Amino acid sequence: MHIVVCIKQVPDSAQIRIHPVTNTIMRQGVPAIINPYDLFSLEEALRIKDRTGARVTVLTMGPPMAENSLRKALSFGADAAVLLTDRKFAGSDTLATSYALTSAIRKLAEEEPVDIVFCGKQTVDGDTAQVGPGIATRLGLQQLTYISSIDSVDTQAREIVVHRRSEGGVQVLKTALPCMITMLEGTNSIRFGSMDDMFRAARTPLRVWSKDDAAADETKVGLKGSPTVVSKVFVPKPKAEKAKFIEAEGGTADAFAAAAVEAIFAAQPKLSTDLLARAAQG
Repeated sequence: MHIVVCIKQVPDSAQIRIHPVTNTIMRQGVPAIINPYDLFSLEEALRIKDRTGARVTVLTMGPPMAENSLRKALSFGADAAVLLTDRKFAGSDTLATSYALTSAIRKLAEEEPVDIVFCGKQTVDGDTAQVGPGIATRLGLQQLTYISSIDSVDTQAREIVVHRRSEGGVQVLKTALPCMITMLEGTNSIRFGSMDDMFRAARTPLRVWSKDDAAADETKVGLKGSPTVVSKVFVPKPKAEKAKFIEAEGGTADAFAAAAVEAIFAAQPKLSTDLLARAAQG
């Protein structure tokens, strides 16, 4: 069994700043990390490897410095890593990114068929949740998104059973391989890498592919292949209103609740009218 895990190196969202004049993200001096959502999928892939002996390949598209994230993934226990890097990829939106990653996965599948593709649910810098489904659509894979747990993987029958969280509860799904999976956050915790894996990650040669190596069409990557245009990035203005202190006679919970409701209606006069109108209708 061969599993490909798509990861992304992103700026640490806790330290991102917005330029006050250009309204663009200031990446200088901001440390880069593996997208946190990708780690849940990577850990799940490694758990399948523990049970079935699968081979795990991590794949990322990004600048040469993304090598650091790939080596980090290798230190957790992944078997191989591919860095898809080319100046032609610069400016790729989710459509172009999913195309480039799909091209690389197809190239990997020529060497060894790919049974499962794991992606993070979303990224902390884009938050679109579109790349994983985009890859699945291009490859014709079954889409298993928002997965909370993997119940079983049958390598002989080539079937997988998963639990998918939905608004109405939890769905138990069984589908044939190959498939694409995105894991929900909080479903597991990434393991600590062993000393052997850390040494292996440091000395393992990475496969570095250009667009030509991945057989990607130049017109479908980078700015040429990206119909999305970001016109502006801005920081919401902080609210200047201060918290209001509410006092209530008697100090009981009911008295405080009544005082709070009265304060809300005083600040939002229209709210009481709307509530009375809805009550009259229903």
